[in-house]
Amino acid sequence: MASPQPAIREPKRSTHVALLRGVNVGGKNKIAMGMLAGEFEKAGASAVRTYIQSGNVLFSPGPRRTPARIADAVGVAIERQLGFKPVIVVRTAAETCRVSTAHPLAAKARGGKGLYVGFLDRRPTAASVMRLDPDRSPGDEFEVRGAEIFLLCSAAKTRLTNTHIDNTLGVTSTMRNWRTVCMLAEMLALS
Repeated sequence: MASPQPAIREPKRSTHVALLRGVNVGGKNKIAMGMLAGEFEKAGASAVRTYIQSGNVLFSPGPRRTPARIADAVGVAIERQLGFKPVIVVRTAAETCRVSTAHPLAAKARGGKGLYVGFLDRRPTAASVMRLDPDRSPGDEFEVRGAEIFLLCSAAKTRLTNTHIDNTLGVTSTMRNWRTVCMLAEMLALS
């Protein structure tokens, strides 16, 4: 059983996390984290840090630069330089810390294994959430809360894929395992 996360204090300054979808996975969409951090700085972000190679960037927006504009500029720069434009979902530190406080399916996980969070680019409609079939991937479970979908599944075997979730909910998503979500929250709390 995964233990609940301890209370994490919210950071003092305006820190955000950008979650890139599908970078450095299976040898595709390769991007060096140093280059990625540099693009965030060029786009007007400060205090830029990355976490692991899967495209997690902590940053503070500079004056007159919104987090969304920074993410858009980074996406355009990556496309220009590397030939692909990644989906980038942005969350505030407070939103990320709130997500990390409790995974609704944690009690059913063995040792915290199989827990994931899908960060959605916007809150899905209630009607679209009702279209998600709980029997689509036997043995896997999900719960949509706000602009996140919490999953308990085998990442290698699940039929609850990004494509299925995106098409059914009418959103764009990027997945992170529970360990990464908790680590990002800890890093944000120290910002």
